[in-house]
Formats: sequence, structure tokens, C-alpha cells
Amino acid sequence: MTSKTPRTAEKPAAEPASYEDALAELEQLVQAMEGSSLPLDRLLDSYRRGAQLLEYCRGRLQAVEQQVKVLEQGQLKPLQDA
Repeated sequence: MTSKTPRTAEKPAAEPASYEDALAELEQLVQAMEGSSLPLDRLLDSYRRGAQLLEYCRGRLQAVEQQVKVLEQGQLKPLQDA
């Protein structure tokens, strides 16, 4: 039972280089998990990594949304009459 302790104590996975990289990795994890080809421990690790990637993606989307709001207030006008 103690042999599993180092597995859960692994160093955290690196942050993705970009939103697109995170999304691609997340898609790969989902495919592997849906295929049921992973042992239970790897399935749990994949779920944890997926949760990290999802949090990263949400954070990036919120940051971009905030930047768009700032631009809309400062310079951009909606194209409603187009």
C-alpha cells in the first residue's frame, strides 16, 4: 500500500504553453478515459490532470473576456447596425 504514496506525491504537471495546448491535452485525456483502456490509478491521475486543464482553460477564457470588456469600454463599439 505504501508503494502508491509516491504516485500521489508526484510533482504537479507543468502548466500548458497555451490554451490550445491545454485543450488538445484535455481532449486526449477524455478519449483515453472514454476508451476504458487505463488502469484505475491512471484513470484517477487523468481525471485530476483534466480538472487542472479545465481550470487553466476557464482562467484563460475569463482573462480574455475581461480584456475584451476593457476594449469595448475604451475603443470598440458593437456592430449592431451592420
